[in-house]
Amino acid sequence: MNDMAKNLILWLVIAAVLLTVFNNFSVDSSPQTMNYSQFVEQVQEGQVRSVTIDGYTIAGERSDGSQFQTIRPAAQDPKLMDDLLANDVSVTGKKPEEQSLWTRLLIASFPILIILAIFLFFMRQMQGGAGGKGGPMSFGKSKAKLLTNDQVKTTFADVAGCDEAKEEVEELVDFLKDPSKFQRLGGQIPRGVLMVGPPGTGKTLLAKSIAGEAKVPFFSISGSDFVEMFVGVGASRVRDMFEQAKKQAPCIIFIDEIDAVGRSRGAGMGGGNDEREQTLNQLLVEMDGFEANEGIIVIAATNRPDVLDPALTRPGRFDRQVVVGLPDIRGREHILGVHLRKVPLGEDVKPSLIARGTPGFSGADLANLVNEAALFAARRNRRLVGMEELELAKDKIMMGAERKSMVMTEKEKLNTAYHESGHAIIGLLMPEHDPVYKVTIIPRGRALGVTMFLPEEDRYSLSRQQIISQICSLFGGRLAEEMTLGPNGVTTGASNDIKRATELAHNMVAKWGLSAEMGPIMYDEDESHQFLGGPGQGGGKLKSGETTTRLDKEVRRIIDECYAQAKQLLEDNRDKLDIMAEALIQYETIDADQLKDIIEGRKPRPPKDWGNDDDSGSGSPVADSQSETDEGSGEDEEERPNRKPSDPLGGPAGH
Repeated sequence: MNDMAKNLILWLVIAAVLLTVFNNFSVDSSPQTMNYSQFVEQVQEGQVRSVTIDGYTIAGERSDGSQFQTIRPAAQDPKLMDDLLANDVSVTGKKPEEQSLWTRLLIASFPILIILAIFLFFMRQMQGGAGGKGGPMSFGKSKAKLLTNDQVKTTFADVAGCDEAKEEVEELVDFLKDPSKFQRLGGQIPRGVLMVGPPGTGKTLLAKSIAGEAKVPFFSISGSDFVEMFVGVGASRVRDMFEQAKKQAPCIIFIDEIDAVGRSRGAGMGGGNDEREQTLNQLLVEMDGFEANEGIIVIAATNRPDVLDPALTRPGRFDRQVVVGLPDIRGREHILGVHLRKVPLGEDVKPSLIARGTPGFSGADLANLVNEAALFAARRNRRLVGMEELELAKDKIMMGAERKSMVMTEKEKLNTAYHESGHAIIGLLMPEHDPVYKVTIIPRGRALGVTMFLPEEDRYSLSRQQIISQICSLFGGRLAEEMTLGPNGVTTGASNDIKRATELAHNMVAKWGLSAEMGPIMYDEDESHQFLGGPGQGGGKLKSGETTTRLDKEVRRIIDECYAQAKQLLEDNRDKLDIMAEALIQYETIDADQLKDIIEGRKPRPPKDWGNDDDSGSGSPVADSQSETDEGSGEDEEERPNRKPSDPLGGPAGH
């Protein structure tokens, strides 16, 4: 269709040019031109030898051999022929020129050809233009983007921090390179691989690296690209996508965010979605139906595997689930090595220290950290990215951007210093509490001050003592205000601390079974799937009024005990509280080395000089966990940089 339209337009242009040339082409010897009256006089005087009459044009030759030309008027002159014959003038008539058959045919059909060309042009546009996509007639065409084997440059060398996931998919590369290796032993490669993991862990990058290693075509599409407002369009796109893939086999089809089209059928509030369910049905048939799709491997990525339809995740369709989780400390170091290769580094940069201080960071987070460090260095007109810029970038991501322009009164500044000192002292003195990494009273994000705690190693669960210590440290800020300002001087800055402490205590009793009074029983159902026909739909357990009362009393008992324990610690270490508040007023930010000096009763040393970097102090934070962020406005919201693998508010990982 496209080639025919192009050829037709070309021939129309050529015909128009030729027609113009033929109409204007004539042999002109430039004869002398005279008016009609002079012509008649010369005829009557016998000066004209011969004439040729062609309509209104009269061309002739005089007796002396010269040529002439004249135009007779439209009025008839019946005496002209008599004068010509009387003066022995040779008269020749010229037959009127007739157009050729092809010329007349072209002129007659030219309007029709123009209309046909316009019609073909609009039909081509409706079908999506040169690429065949995007037009209103291309609803049923697949929107998958095809990357040929020479376009995919990503390999396993570009993927780090997920060694187990890479091992899982390496045999896919072997199969795509040499299928007979598996087929002669009766083995079949998985038809589908489902990559599961939190956002930013590299699922798409890993899928692209498979295509890059195997050197096969790579179709990429999002789950939302299948669904349209018209029922049946998504199913048509699925069919078209697999038809294209069969022509390119062996190849890889990558469907990102497959949960957009693969959710459980008939689940959810308000009934199902006919278009999405029809699309899912077609995908199920294409992956494991009567017609085999040899050489086509479907790789899908999602961070919500729990919402997928069971028919989609069964063996024969997505046979294998590859978990691409958050990287551990070694994985983070390798990921940093990949991203740090792209920027000029100073000699003081130590990726191992950055990896230790960023637990819970995904690959995307680490890439963002390196980029922020490069931006910091560019603002300072540095030629190299140093450890100082990387630390600043880490603090910005974990604690929020500094608001240096915010003006605080001396009273608010002193109150914030005591508040953060209360958090830090309780965290330093409570058993099994995460070490304090940094304390600052510089406003960051929506917080007036921040206290950062970093665990010594990656942690995936919490003990009862660790939770108790966290609750105590959360109340440290409020208690410090109460000790310095009195009961009536306590501010609203601890509102978010109280909220988080209450949630921890409630989860201990109702979810985690860490209360001897209530026993190892779950009293609160998980409400995360209330829109998928789960407990939120009315199927959850109901508690009696007596049980609810006991739960509330137990939560109150835990809170009161932690509050009293934290208060006693602060009262016993009031001198350290005052010293730390004074240090915060002086330096605004103090690190682990300065905190150690204060706890040991010494005057805190000056802030660290980045020019003499070593492996201690704030340059070597030993990981991340929780931050106490306090609102001067008393709002309950805060930007909580809690990036550890297990979130105590959601429950320890693995439990």
